[in-house]
Amino acid sequence: MLKSVPADAGAHPPVLVITSQVVRGGIGGRGAVFALERLGFPVWFLPTILLPWHPGQGRGTRIVAPAADFGAIVEDLIGSAELGEIGGILTGYLGAAAQAEPVARLVQAVKKAAPGAPYVCDPVIGDAGGLYVPEATALAIRDHLVRLADVVTPNRFELAWLTGREVESELQALSAARRLGAERVLVTSSPALRRNSIANLLATPRGAIAAEHAAIANPPHGTGDLISALFLARRLEGMDDESALVRAAASTFELVARSVKQGSTELLLAAEQQTLGRPMALVSTRRVLETASSR
Repeated sequence: MLKSVPADAGAHPPVLVITSQVVRGGIGGRGAVFALERLGFPVWFLPTILLPWHPGQGRGTRIVAPAADFGAIVEDLIGSAELGEIGGILTGYLGAAAQAEPVARLVQAVKKAAPGAPYVCDPVIGDAGGLYVPEATALAIRDHLVRLADVVTPNRFELAWLTGREVESELQALSAARRLGAERVLVTSSPALRRNSIANLLATPRGAIAAEHAAIANPPHGTGDLISALFLARRLEGMDDESALVRAAASTFELVARSVKQGSTELLLAAEQQTLGRPMALVSTRRVLETASSR
């Protein structure tokens, strides 16, 4: 069960983030860690790969720790006396398929030490153009991590690939989300009902909610990392599903809009950080009527 921390519970608990690290830009850990810390959450950050920038911005060196070394760091963390202080977990991009199994062990260790800590899995494996990780890595994420998650946050392509189902309509997206098996699935870039719009579809045990806003052409990379971190943060603050979805979607949309307006190809996290705390953008929400086939 996904639990939240009451708003008056005092200091926010640390969040464990396991994903990529870039030197320049706002993708992966750069965006997720900044957003979480901006909202008051200390972060334990385990990078899975080091890159100079987003691969879409040009070729660059990839540094991935040898499997034995990565596994040794994981074992150090599992043995930490402070593991029980972690309040939530977020995983994203993996640098190699071999990282999935030790990451899964770390997630399970945190769950044992802190049973109330929710685990959000952002299965960063591809987008409309197809897989951008080796298939072995995508399969490892599916088989080791998705099955452990309380919340899975795939984009439209990732949802289709993970489930082997078509995702061309909202009901197809909802049906596929239900097949993942997680308590909650947040589908980013889900098919929208309104023209020139984009939806974030959240499937929960109590129903499904869609949050829609205008589509923005050529958005910067890193929106999936950001909305996953923001949704986790808002749930840990005590917000219900719909409130957390609306706040996370509004912050992400506003940050993208402000970044694009200024001609940036990167998310302007530092310059526009006020959008993370109190977004002004309006996001429309509605309940999605499920059919028997989507359950």
